[in-house]
Amino acid sequence: MYTKPTTPTPRTSVTAPVLQQRKKSGDKIAMLTCYDASFAAHFDSAGIDAVLVGDSLGMVIQGRSSTLPVTLDHMIYHCAAVARGMQAPLLIADLPFMSYRDVPTALVSAARLIGEGEAEMVKLEGAGWALEVITALAERDVAVCAHLGLTPQSVHKLGGYRVQGKQSEDAERLLADAHAVAAAGAALLVLECVPAELATRITSEVSIPVIGIGAGAGCDGQVLVLYDMLGITPGRRPRFSKDFLRGHDSIDAALVAYVEAVRDSSFPGPEHAW
Repeated sequence: MYTKPTTPTPRTSVTAPVLQQRKKSGDKIAMLTCYDASFAAHFDSAGIDAVLVGDSLGMVIQGRSSTLPVTLDHMIYHCAAVARGMQAPLLIADLPFMSYRDVPTALVSAARLIGEGEAEMVKLEGAGWALEVITALAERDVAVCAHLGLTPQSVHKLGGYRVQGKQSEDAERLLADAHAVAAAGAALLVLECVPAELATRITSEVSIPVIGIGAGAGCDGQVLVLYDMLGITPGRRPRFSKDFLRGHDSIDAALVAYVEAVRDSSFPGPEHAW
């Protein structure tokens, strides 16, 4: 039977207002994905601020070619496991494909992720029609993380996993969408595969914390897929990732190295951005 280890030095719980204060103070936010209790147990002592139970589990855990087959039940199962493994980091969970297709469906899905999965914030992709969903959730005191740029649930529409916002028209749309999700009530924004200059501009203009993944060092914080930053993802890893286990003798040391690199802005470097 799994027994959650005790944390040597208890940390104060990270909340959405804490992340907002980090943006104001300029202290970088370190986020990672996680999918189980054993890995989660290492996150407290490493100083990770927020943990994302991502639908990326479809690819790195289930071995699928995209995140689309991941179900709400899958997300609840993994989120609850992560919740049992850690205490301090803010726990964010993805709403999977089509689980927030309209407001009634989104409310039920978010209620399950929070009630059964013990998530503290839910993440959803896009703007446009999704703004109504963000507003409905926020009005009901559900903390929401928006996700713009490369949105993996739209992979077929986008034609693959490609950098977004390279053209001026696309960049202006992304900037407008970032302002729109913040106005709708999102408490956090993830920008994925966006040119660094554009990501820095968005970060400076919107009022909510911006977490980058393949979006340069100008964001308020960074997130990586755990298996990418440990160098154990099979095959070719994304350009924006870095193997932090290389040169270190333990997972704990790799996690600490990641947090320190995010904090001092040495990661991501120019080679990890566009």
